Amino acid sequence: MLIKLSTNKSVSETAAALQAVVQANHFGVMQVHNLKETMNKKGVEFAHECLIFEVCQPQQARKVLDENMSVSTALPCRISVYEEGEKTILATLKPTTLLALFNTPQLKGVAQEVEDTIVKIMTEAAAG
Repeated sequence: MLIKLSTNKSVSETAAALQAVVQANHFGVMQVHNLKETMNKKGVEFAHECLIFEVCQPQQARKVLDENMSVSTALPCRISVYEEGEKTILATLKPTTLLALFNTPQLKGVAQEVEDTIVKIMTEAAAG
């Protein structure tokens, strides 16, 4: 259900790499949520660095939504970048697992393509 990779890069180095790699793989970054910053602004002390990237490939999203608009509740895809011990982690929920919840087996191929690309993006951002 969860894809998780680690890197020795810092959260900020990983985030910068992720921005570039997402675009190079024909996805777009729709939004980046800084969880630590947001929680602190709301008066909740939170010490961990955590950035949540919302990423999308519009053509793939359209294929899915044309088939089942309910899938919009699981879009866009998210990639989290956070610290865990001495490592930086990149994590995402498997698109294939999420799409299976919507009982649309005809979209399995699209979900697999998206998942493969997201794994490639995460691997490239973690490298080095």
